[in-house]
Amino acid sequence: MEERNYEQRREKLLELLNSRKLKALQQELEDMNEFDIAEFLTELGEDDALKMMTVFRLLSKERGAEVFAELDAPEQQEIINSITDKELGYIVEDMYVDDAVDMMEELPANIVKRVMRTATPETRALINQYLKYPDNSVGSIMTAEFVDLKKYMNVRESIARIRRVGEDKETIYVCYVTNSHRKLEGVVTVKELLLSDDEAVIE
Repeated sequence: MEERNYEQRREKLLELLNSRKLKALQQELEDMNEFDIAEFLTELGEDDALKMMTVFRLLSKERGAEVFAELDAPEQQEIINSITDKELGYIVEDMYVDDAVDMMEELPANIVKRVMRTATPETRALINQYLKYPDNSVGSIMTAEFVDLKKYMNVRESIARIRRVGEDKETIYVCYVTNSHRKLEGVVTVKELLLSDDEAVIE
């Protein structure tokens, strides 16, 4: 059923693209998930890179970064070669670091150099840290984008912190309790927080 729905939508997208009804195409894309958009872009890229870029440029910055992370290296390289450093910098900063690292490992050295040049110093340092881990090691698959809490915080303060910083984190369902030296002291789940008294202290 889902496959048939995608096929029907794909035909509609192609029809809108070929007739240059770009505003209507943009609205259709807004209702799709990033995986289906990435699949559509990949299919376009196999036949016509220009059409692929036309569709990619219709996406918002945030959506474009989400879709970019789902593409394979050849499509990512095609997009990188077709966008400005400013646009590339936005994509890199909006991607999760481990997704950016996966991308770096697949792309040619000259492309990687350009990507790294557009990243902020903080993102560049994180990417370099990940790249030093051996393949399939814990370090190579872990994320540095998590919510950290302190043991002296209460539930109300913890939930407020999750709301404040969680949008940019890869995972928020498990929070890590760390000390002043960023050493792990324990973990707490969002479920535990929601089911606890507001004044209960994490410790």
